[in-house]
Parts: sequence; C-alpha cells; structure tokens
Amino acid sequence: MSEPSLVGFAEKNIHIKNVSANFEREPLTPYRFKGSAITDSWQVAAMLESNSGIRKVGLGTQGVLWSDARVFAGHSESAGNALMYAMSEHTLQLVKGQSFTNPVMLMEELLPQVLAYGKKITGISDLRKTFALNALVCVDNAAWMLYAHENNLKTFDEIIPVAYRGGLSNRHSKVASIPSFSVGTTAEQIKNAADQGYFIMKLKTGAAGTQKEMLEKDIAFLSAVHKAIGHYETPYTKTGKIPYYFDANGRYEHKDTLLRFLDHAKKIGAFDQIAVVEEPFEESNEVFVGDLGVRIAADESAHTVEDAARRIEQGYAAIAVKAIAKTLSMTMKIAQLAYEKNIPCFCADLTVNPILVDWNKSVAARLPSFPGMTIGLQETNGHQYYKNWNKLMSYHPKANGSWTQTQKGVYETDASFYAQSAGILEDSEHYLSLFPV
Repeated sequence: MSEPSLVGFAEKNIHIKNVSANFEREPLTPYRFKGSAITDSWQVAAMLESNSGIRKVGLGTQGVLWSDARVFAGHSESAGNALMYAMSEHTLQLVKGQSFTNPVMLMEELLPQVLAYGKKITGISDLRKTFALNALVCVDNAAWMLYAHENNLKTFDEIIPVAYRGGLSNRHSKVASIPSFSVGTTAEQIKNAADQGYFIMKLKTGAAGTQKEMLEKDIAFLSAVHKAIGHYETPYTKTGKIPYYFDANGRYEHKDTLLRFLDHAKKIGAFDQIAVVEEPFEESNEVFVGDLGVRIAADESAHTVEDAARRIEQGYAAIAVKAIAKTLSMTMKIAQLAYEKNIPCFCADLTVNPILVDWNKSVAARLPSFPGMTIGLQETNGHQYYKNWNKLMSYHPKANGSWTQTQKGVYETDASFYAQSAGILEDSEHYLSLFPV
C-alpha cells in the first residue's frame, strides 16, 4: 500500500503550542449489549492550538464497554470513563510542544505510546488496541481540523491523502440510517421502525445467560423479527426485501452454536435475508468463518489495518469501519486495504453525538456500495439512546443541513453535503466555549 505521505502537495509543518481537554456527561436510556448496559456517555473535547494561533476542538464519544469490556466490568461506569479520559489527556500532553505534518503519521506515532499508558493505568497487560484508538479520536479529529485550516484545504475530499482516495472515492446520494436495537427489544418495536421507513436495522443478539440460554433467546428473537418484517419491501436492495444485520458482540463461544442459529434461519426462510453477521466470536477465537454461507463482518477485532488484514485471511468478508471510534486516520487505512482486497465496508456507530455522526457519514457516503445494496450504509443510534439528543443537535455547526435528519430511513447526502463537508471541518461554538481564551 502506498505511503500516507503521498498527499499531492507540500504539507505545512504544524507546531502545537497549547493543548487542553474537557468533557460533558450525557445520560442515556440504558443500551444493552455484551451482557451489560451503558447509561452514561462522556463527550470528550480536545483542543489543539498551533503556533499561528489557530485553535481547533475535536470530539470523541467514549465507548468503554464496546472497546474493552474488561475495563467496564472491573470498574464503576464513571471510573471506566475516567480511565479512557486520562488516556486522551495523556495524548494531548504527548503532542504539546511537538510538530506534525500529517494526522495519519501523527497517530502512527501516538498509538503505541497511548496503548502502553493505558495498559499501565488499567492494569490490563493486553488492553485492546481499540480502547486506545477510542481515546485518540478527539485528538485525531482536532488534528484533521487544524491540518485542513493550516493547509487551506476547504473540503473533506481535499484532506484525504492521495494514497487512501481509492477506498473513499464513491459519492452516494443517499446513506441508509441504520438504527440499533439492543438485546431484549421486542419485534413490535422493530416493526414500528420498519413502518417509519428504516429498511436495515442492527439487531443485537448474544442474549445474557449460558450459551444454551443465549441461543434459545436469539432463535426466538429471529423468529419474531422475521414474522414481523420479513415480508416488507424496500427499493434499496436488489432483492427488494429487508436485509437483516445481526451483531453478537463476540458472545458466541463456538462456531457450532452460530451454525445452529443459521440453521434456524434457513428453517424459517430468513437465511437469504441475512446481509451480515457482525463479530459473532470473541477476538481470540481465530476460527475460519468463510464457510458459513453468510457474510461475517469484523468490527472491534479489526483494531488496525494489520488486524483487518488478518481477519480477511480468516474469512471475514466485510468490515465495519468506525471513524468515530478508531480515528479517521486508521479508518482511511482500513478502508483502503478493504478496497484493494475487494472486501465491502460499512460504517458502524458508537452511540455518538450528532457532529460525530457526520464524521462517520462523511466516510459512509464515500465507501463502495455494499453487495446487494444500492446506497451507502451507516449505523446511527444516538437519537434512540441519548436523553438530550435535540440539545446535542443544536451544537452542530450545520444543525439545519439537509443531510442531518433521517428521511424515510435514509440521509439525503446531496450536493450541499459534499460542498459543506457535512459541517465537520467547521467550529462548534458550544464546544469551543469549553476552552475560554
């Protein structure tokens, strides 16, 4: 793969003079997955100021349970968040007084240092790289905003290094808005979403309990969902049928257990509608998945581009990319590898705020089409779980943008979306105000 330094122009050397961090806690309606639930979401803001006096604030939403469930289980919810926040703060101290030319290269230098610090403060010697990447998102976003300003780059397309443009060369006029339903959701709730126009929904499986109890509950859930919406039609798939997107978050311990779930899908006529099954197994389970008859996607186990390459060798035939959880810098690299290997990608969420939804959407709108679909794909569930979603939306610099609201299950990523780069390179007055001069 080409070096990220091949950007096509002479980049400025940007010196970081001042740094700062802050955060706001946002209450959630409990979101249940991985046998647990999150109720509080920390919105972290990282401020970078260059020698030229330009200040940019990047955002990150912390996903402790998602990125390393051991940290979540070993601490109170607030303490787990505090550990990740300490890693973001540590990152800022590392960059203070330093210079960079390109955020991708900056993140390559920072990731091993931040991961080492995370292992130290959590006491987990094999802390997952995703935990460190999640902590880096706010700094990475601030670096991209500063990079764009210092180099006089006006659009998202201009900031993508030439080496990674192949993987982000599409221009979808619509992006699917994929809601996410936690374990325990009723089929009636899912039917209500389908009635509103949502045509692909993330359905969390891997119910709590023993493997036997989990499988029984998952099978019952599949039957209820298929009975409720299996006959619905949509213009956005080549078959005209609603596709199923299951996410087990690593809860299946054996391939055999997943096969029994899939056998039940065949028995009830739902198998052909399964578009993707995401992360059925724990990361350490290196079983081959290319012979299951359905597309298996890697998400949290594809921490880095190297991890994604290994997952592809293990038969994973899709990758959930998360600019809002693994940094835009790493996401560009993974999307490019997938493009070169002809592996489709889609954007998954981390229950992020509206501004970060548009960082993710900027990627989703540019990814190649997912097999069997005609538009870009993006999970976005913040509106379902944040208690103060409308307040958060008011912080968006382009809150009234035509692309910010779901319309009959899709976002309209029209000419204004591309021309204004979804507003992500612009300052949010609210988050800037967290750092008074």
